[in-house]
Amino acid sequence: MGELRKKLCTAVVLAAGQGRRMGTKIQKQYLLLAGKPVLYYSLDTFQKSELIDEICIVTGAGDEEYCRQEIVERYGFTKVNQIIAGGAERYLSVWNALQTLDGNGYVFIHDGARPFVDEAMIARVYEEVCAFHACVVGMPVKDTIKIADEDGFVKETPDRSCVWMVQTPQVFETAIVKQAYSKLMETEKTNVTDDAMVIEQMMQIPVKFVEGSYENIKITTPEDLKIGEIFAKDR
Repeated sequence: MGELRKKLCTAVVLAAGQGRRMGTKIQKQYLLLAGKPVLYYSLDTFQKSELIDEICIVTGAGDEEYCRQEIVERYGFTKVNQIIAGGAERYLSVWNALQTLDGNGYVFIHDGARPFVDEAMIARVYEEVCAFHACVVGMPVKDTIKIADEDGFVKETPDRSCVWMVQTPQVFETAIVKQAYSKLMETEKTNVTDDAMVIEQMMQIPVKFVEGSYENIKITTPEDLKIGEIFAKDR
């Protein structure tokens, strides 16, 4: 892996979400999971990964100092070189972060509410992005998925073997994803739910799937927190 490594790798960790579905006053990324904040776990993995050079945390506007003191300084995350304010939507938070990066290397865009990214996953996606320029981590779905029409009736059933759950990190050549987001900001499209979608719609570059993990869940609801407790204790 060392010979492959020529370019700067930046992890952009998104921690600006309000967590309305959690039903708590505390934002989901700061809720405790086995005694540590949810956000701690992914930062710890990026800190320990020899592939990641620097970390940019995107927080809610006004939370920067709290994040610096209670997360970065408390747990000694020395790779964090900037904490910036996010926007009203996810894509705006990503855009804020991308504007602070130069065009070199690779960027790993990760949801801070996904605590169970691991170093093996980072290594897999790094190897693939070197070859394919744009990658997303995900897993094949276990359930049958159906597409509904406007009236709530089944419209079609896609072949399950072709359907994946998309996770993060989503990893791109920095120059490519900056260009894609720059085009997005000009079009003023607002229906963007992940970074791969921006690449898909703005650039003629195929996005490669890379195996993530069924443990790589997003902590969104109280049920997720219970499952996350089990995964965190196992680690």
